[in-house]
Amino acid sequence: MASSSPITHNSPLFLVCGDDDFAVKSRAKQLFQQWSAELGGMDHETIEATVNTSGDALTALGKLREALQTLPFFGGGKVVWLRDCNFLGEDRTASSAAVTEALAELAEELKKFQWQSVRLLISAGKVDKRKVFYKTLDKIGTVETFSAWSADDKDWAEQAEMAARGAFRKREKQIPEDALAELISRVGPNARQLDTEVEKLCLFVGERKQITFPDVAAICSQNKTARAFALGDALGDRDLPRVLKRLDEELWETKFDKDKSEIGLLYGLIGKVRAMLFLKEMMREGWVKEARDYNSFKAQLERVPADKLPADRKFNPLALNPYVLYKALPQAKKYSSGELVRAMEVLLRCNQRLVSSGLDEALVLQQALVQIVTPAAAN
Repeated sequence: MASSSPITHNSPLFLVCGDDDFAVKSRAKQLFQQWSAELGGMDHETIEATVNTSGDALTALGKLREALQTLPFFGGGKVVWLRDCNFLGEDRTASSAAVTEALAELAEELKKFQWQSVRLLISAGKVDKRKVFYKTLDKIGTVETFSAWSADDKDWAEQAEMAARGAFRKREKQIPEDALAELISRVGPNARQLDTEVEKLCLFVGERKQITFPDVAAICSQNKTARAFALGDALGDRDLPRVLKRLDEELWETKFDKDKSEIGLLYGLIGKVRAMLFLKEMMREGWVKEARDYNSFKAQLERVPADKLPADRKFNPLALNPYVLYKALPQAKKYSSGELVRAMEVLLRCNQRLVSSGLDEALVLQQALVQIVTPAAAN
C-alpha cells in the first residue's frame, strides 16, 4: 500500500521508503531503470547503504557526496542510487550524533544542489519523519511510502487481490474469484510471497491462460499465518482426528517459533468460533445464506446493513476477511447456536486454566477441543 507526496514525479530527488521491503525494492528498481534509460550513458552509480555501524553510515554518505559531485565522464546525465539505506529510522545507528549531524549537513547541501544532469534515488526501510533529512526530502523532492499489509488492516485482502490480479494480467493469465480467494487465504498479508506464488502458478500452468482452484491447491504454499487457520478449519469441520493432528503440529511449532504460543492458538480458536456465531446470527436475520460461489457470497455481505452491526471491529463480522466467513459458512451449520455458545464458554475456561494453573498446556487444549467437537449428547 503506497502513499506519496503531491510533488510532481519529475523531481530529480526521490525517496522510496516503508516497511514493505518487497514493494520498496521493486519500486526503486523500476525508477532506477526508468531514469537510467531516460538519461542514457554509462555513469550511473549504486551505493549500498545497509550498514552495521555509524562509521559505515558515514562512509556511505561520503560515497554519496562524491558520486553527486563527480560529473558524468561521457557527458549527459547521471543517476545515483543510495540503495537499501537502513540509517534513516530510529535505531541506534540512525540516532548517533555523528550520523544525525551528517544527514543534516547533507540536507542543506541538497537544498542548494544544481540538479541539471544528476538525479538522486534513495531507497530505505522505515524512516523517522520527524528528522530534518526526511523533511527536506519531502519538501524539495518526491517521497513514496509503502506500508506492509497487516492482518489487522480491514482492507488487506482487497489490497492483496488487486496486487495479484495486476501480477496475473502482467503475465497474461486469468484467475477466477474462488481460486484468487484461495490464493490470498494461503498467502495472507505478505506481498513478497504473493508475488512468488503468482510466478509459481504461471510457470505451473505453462501456456494455459486460465488458472484454476485445483492449480492453487496443488502448487501454492501456506505461510505461517495461513497454516494457523488449519486448526480452526478442522474445528469448524467437526473432524476430531484432524483437530488433534493439527493441534499436535501447532504445539510442536511453538517449541521453535517464538511468535507462537498456546495462548495464541487458543485466541485463533476463539476467533473461529466467534466467526461461526456471527454467521449463525446473520443467517437467522436472513442477511446471508449458502452461496454457489465466493463471488455471490461477497455480494451478500455487501448488502448487509452496516447500521445493524456493532461499531467495535471485534464484534463486527464485516471486519473479518470475507473468504474466512465464506469458508466458515458451511462449517457453522455443523453446530447449533447453543453448541457454539457452549464452545465459547469451554474456551474461556481453557484460557483461565492456561493462565492460572500449572497443568500441561497440551492436555488443557486437547480436553477443550474434544468437548467442543464431540456432540453434546456424547459428552
